[in-house]
Amino acid sequence: MPRREKETGSSVEELTEKQAKAEHARLEAEIASHDRRYYQEDAPSVSDAEYDRLRQRYGAIEARFPQLRTLESLTRRVGAAPAARFAKVRHAVPMLSLDNAFADQDVVDFVGRIRRFLRLAEDVPVAFSAEPKIDGLSLSLRYEGGELVTGATRGDGSEGEDVTANVKTLEDVPKRLKGKGVPAICDVRGEVYMTKHAFFELNRKQAEAGKQLYVNPRNTAAGSLRQLDPSITASRPLGFFAYGWGEMSEMPADTQSGMIKWFEQCGFKTNPLTKVCRSVEELIVFHHEIETQRSHLDYDIDGVVYKADRLDWQERLGFVSRSPRWAIAHKFPAERAVTMLKDIEIQVGRTGALTPVAKLDPVTVGGVVVQNATLHNEEEIKRLDVRVGDTVTIQRAGDVIPQVLGVVADKRPRGSMPYQFPKTCPCPLHTDVVREIIAGGEEGARARCTGEFACPYQILGHLQHFVSRRAFDIDGLGEKQLEFFHEQGWLNEPAEIFTLQERNGKLKLKGVDKKVRLEEVEGYGETSVRNLFNAIEARREISLERFIYALGIRHIGETTAVALARGYGNWDAFYSACLKVAKGDDETVAEMDALDQIGDTVIESLRDYFAEAQNRRRIERLAAQVRILDAEKPRADSAVAGKTVVFTGTLEKMTRDEAKASAERLGAKVSGSVSKKTDYVVAGPGAGSKLAEARKLGVAILTEDEWAKLIR
Repeated sequence: MPRREKETGSSVEELTEKQAKAEHARLEAEIASHDRRYYQEDAPSVSDAEYDRLRQRYGAIEARFPQLRTLESLTRRVGAAPAARFAKVRHAVPMLSLDNAFADQDVVDFVGRIRRFLRLAEDVPVAFSAEPKIDGLSLSLRYEGGELVTGATRGDGSEGEDVTANVKTLEDVPKRLKGKGVPAICDVRGEVYMTKHAFFELNRKQAEAGKQLYVNPRNTAAGSLRQLDPSITASRPLGFFAYGWGEMSEMPADTQSGMIKWFEQCGFKTNPLTKVCRSVEELIVFHHEIETQRSHLDYDIDGVVYKADRLDWQERLGFVSRSPRWAIAHKFPAERAVTMLKDIEIQVGRTGALTPVAKLDPVTVGGVVVQNATLHNEEEIKRLDVRVGDTVTIQRAGDVIPQVLGVVADKRPRGSMPYQFPKTCPCPLHTDVVREIIAGGEEGARARCTGEFACPYQILGHLQHFVSRRAFDIDGLGEKQLEFFHEQGWLNEPAEIFTLQERNGKLKLKGVDKKVRLEEVEGYGETSVRNLFNAIEARREISLERFIYALGIRHIGETTAVALARGYGNWDAFYSACLKVAKGDDETVAEMDALDQIGDTVIESLRDYFAEAQNRRRIERLAAQVRILDAEKPRADSAVAGKTVVFTGTLEKMTRDEAKASAERLGAKVSGSVSKKTDYVVAGPGAGSKLAEARKLGVAILTEDEWAKLIR
């Protein structure tokens, strides 16, 4: 996960305009990265509660400083742009998200706002349709003449991914709507999910096959639906609940609850717990009832959704920003429990980061048995003053690792001593631990082992990252297999994965004098070994962006790896540039800095990594074992091929990502900054410093229409 910049602890009310601008930009970048991982990659990196906190702070800053709210503000967006591997589907009616309520008073305020907006007297009842909020993947199903024609994900709310072929494999999605008088056009919306029972069974099969386990039902359901091969989707037990609609040529009912009944008549499954509530008190009681049932349900939920039942009132209430005024999601509080902290264990990640983990007396939190909880870093341990033997309160929010919230002070045992964070790595080498330096020269909270590849914990972490799904994606090399091979001394760096087969028969087990073949090792056999070697051989050819990502360089995630691959085109050019950066070549540093999405943090990471001779030797041994494909070549016959272009301001006819992608396909190089090497600056409304710099340097400035004409 990218390094987080130091967050100001000030409340929004205490921020100056300058501080608010910086905090707003930081939050926007962090939230956008979380959106991408959640909606595109199905791999969220923070809990729902943490994400909601970031969104709340971002919205509060814009409320106090409205000048920060632009057309590109996250408060005007939903989700994330659809992934490039799927065709795009434009939603006839946008798929918006819901505002959140976190306390009962928020629900009271929500109902009050509806009454005031509609100017309803106190004695006029307001009915709401209330339903559990399924933690899955939003889906839009378009029917024409009763026949299913398109299935699309929500995407960014305006445009989603075409997953029609996959949707047609789901049993809960009727291919033709039942009943008479079905409207000519029906856009039915709902949630794709996986039951907990099905998820555990799928993971059991993964474990038996020695494959990587899935994280949680929501991510697994989303990843299953977004497979390029529909047969994989068909093999996964996915369900679908219908609860809403988009474009409808005519309405079959005049209430939300009536539409739910109509969905059932058409052949859809709807949530059986959905209920009509006729007062704010009933809403709150229903919320608490569902919360108590939560751990017993066979599907994940994270709250309850309330919708004004009358459709004519929904129409009058309309929308504000990215959310409807007539609906709200009442989220559940994070789940908590109290238990004893038996020990604090230090875990070392692949980048050398030391993470303290609380080892707990097992306790059930929200239906899950918890034995470990994160303590984040040394500063957090000091802040909590948590000690071994303490009774602690833990919180489990979503499906991330639980965290320690605090200590029950009156239960602390006598004579307990403050925890001393280690000054050396717990690895056998006991190498020094240092605190990383963040922007501005300040000491960060994260402690790191300086052992790099000499540290066995980091070697194992690098190997696990190297074979992961978004890197080399080697089946049969899961965590247990890598740990065993590394313990035996068979795998110490990625290149040795590709020499494993030729070394088979020359391998030595610890404590055994004779050389062995892998087929002779307990737990392996002819078939499994053959499958493993075949999987390794199948990965000897890899795309440049995957290869760069697989190296596991700090701050080089998938998006950054793609940007570097597109910027340099082939491995030799990229490697040569990195060697020059490591030697401090200012011109090469400037050229790399001009690449879109590449900045100081990435360049510093590349400089540090390639300055190490052992890293260079490992990479060269690896490159000799595989064939690294050139990045996809853009067109060379367009009017902008070979040109450098900068987009600034608000684009009105396409998203910024669309503009960048189209420019790159046509052979242009998209840069994030204006320099004397820039050929075109495409400026939309709100363009600022980049436009001024272009005028100063005499760079050609185009409107969005002029750019469209040029590339056409």
